[in-house]
Amino acid sequence: MLAAVVFVPSAPLLVPELVGPSAFDTEPVRSAVGDALAGAVAIGVDRWVVVGASDDPVTGPVREAGSGSFARFGVDVRVSLSDETGPRMSLSMLVGAWLHEWASLGPASACVVGRESTPDECAGIGAELAARLGESAERIGLLVVGDGSTALTPKAPGGGRRESAVALNDAIVAAIGGADTAALAALRPEPCDAEGVGGRVAWQVAAAAVENCGSAVVAKTGYAGAPFGVGYIVATWTVTGDRA
Repeated sequence: MLAAVVFVPSAPLLVPELVGPSAFDTEPVRSAVGDALAGAVAIGVDRWVVVGASDDPVTGPVREAGSGSFARFGVDVRVSLSDETGPRMSLSMLVGAWLHEWASLGPASACVVGRESTPDECAGIGAELAARLGESAERIGLLVVGDGSTALTPKAPGGGRRESAVALNDAIVAAIGGADTAALAALRPEPCDAEGVGGRVAWQVAAAAVENCGSAVVAKTGYAGAPFGVGYIVATWTVTGDRA
């Protein structure tokens, strides 16, 4: 059964070895992620599913290796999520695996979604995930890894600040912060791609999973900001029971 959904950024900066001791801008994000994961553990989660987008421009479910390294980001920090074999881990899975180890979470598996999956494909993947969750007596948490727009500040990596990117990111923050599954399902690939949104497919899969589980949730946002021009949100949806 679904117990909680935790949204975190797909940000290598969460890993201290990759940013160095003087990167003070990273601490509020990392602290919020730690608090969110600790809160989910406190309510009782037996098993985790890490949901994130693939690096490769593909669609549908993707199989990747369960272990990998941040070496391509500058430091050979190794992580492991499972004993799966396959192509190298995408960034979302590297981050998810690091958080899994850092927060000492329970057993985990991966749900990697092709980053070019359509909203309908994401809805189908989410429905299948919900069916598996419903068959389990364990309390399961979804760790949903994804970033918002990349053009939120003048020096943002997406080409500087764009008001269209800010507006889209604000809408995403509101949807996640309000557990608005319909708004997340309605995100369109074209504007998300244009504004550098990396989390769309992961968020849409999670939204569909919650919808198909028939679960009522209480949402709490722990962090929403753009310390490096990229939209990061940390939030938790705690399952409170079936919808009336």
